Amino acid sequence: MIITVAGFKGGVAKTTTAVHLATFFQRLAPTMLVDGDANRSASLWASHGHLPFQVYPEGQAMKYSRQFEHIIIDTGARPSADELRDLVGGCDLLVLPTNPEAMSLDALLQTTEALSAIGGMYRILLTLIPPSPSKEGAEARALLQEEELPVMSASIRQTSAFRHASAQGRSVESVKNSKMAKLAWLDYERAAREIAAAAGERHD
Repeated sequence: MIITVAGFKGGVAKTTTAVHLATFFQRLAPTMLVDGDANRSASLWASHGHLPFQVYPEGQAMKYSRQFEHIIIDTGARPSADELRDLVGGCDLLVLPTNPEAMSLDALLQTTEALSAIGGMYRILLTLIPPSPSKEGAEARALLQEEELPVMSASIRQTSAFRHASAQGRSVESVKNSKMAKLAWLDYERAAREIAAAAGERHD
C-alpha cells in the first residue's frame, strides 16, 4: 500500500502521523517512509536510529521502493492544485490530519473543495484533540460530519508524549514508563487500522 500524509497548515501533526503510520505498517510488512518535506522533519526524527522502519528522502525513494511492501509518504506543506492532483493519483489513500483550531479547519475545507473536483480517495484524521472538558474535538468532528466529509472515527489526543518521542527519535509506543505514551500509541493504532482498511479497498 501507498499512504500519503498531507498537511495544508503547519502544526497539524503531519510528520507525527506519517511516523506512527509507518511504525504500524512495519509490523505488518517491510515499510519505507518517504520524506518529501523540505524541512526534513521525518529524517531528523529518524537520525537517532531508533525507528523500526527505513526513512529515505524523496529523491532516493524510487531506488529503494521495490524492497518494501508498504510506503508512507510525508509530503511538503501546502501543495498546489497540480501537486495535490499528483498526490491523489499516486497513492492508495490520502490522509489529511488536522487539529480542531478554526484556521486549520478552514484550510482543510479549502483543500476538500479542491479534492472534490479532482476525485480520489482520502480520509480526514483529527489530531491534537485537547483533553476534557474542552469540546473542541467534538465540535470539529460535528462540523466535518455536517459537511459530509470522510472524517475518521479514530482521533489523536493532545499529549506531551509525542514531543518526548520526537526528542528521543522514537515512536510513542517505544517511550518507556509513560502511561500517556501508551494511550497515544493506541490512538494511532486505531487510526492505522482504519486507514489500512480504507486503503485496502482501493489497493485490492
